[in-house]
Amino acid sequence: MKKNTGLMRLFYACQYSWQGLTSALRNETAFKQEFTASIILIAITFFLDITLTEQAAMIASLILVMLIEILNSAIECVVDRVGTERHPLSGRAKDYGSLAVLMTLIIVVLTWSSILLS
Repeated sequence: MKKNTGLMRLFYACQYSWQGLTSALRNETAFKQEFTASIILIAITFFLDITLTEQAAMIASLILVMLIEILNSAIECVVDRVGTERHPLSGRAKDYGSLAVLMTLIIVVLTWSSILLS
């Protein structure tokens, strides 16, 4: 099988990423909620009296949540693909993914609080 290179590789990579985004919005309720909240919160940052660096930090923290949520969903998909029976390692994998999302939400709260309350 011939591998794509150059612009064709970039084209297909973007196409796969778009498929991932549309699939996540269609199938992952948590991602859909975080995506919607992020769009609203990002828009709000344009009306705040903050520096460009502060705005970038606020937006980056929101993007980080979505990134970790997608990785968590990917872990859950793989675990569910391997088997649907309960197994301690499957539970731990899902719990770790959930913890990662929680930790990024804490980063958002700390970032936004420190900027808005300073």
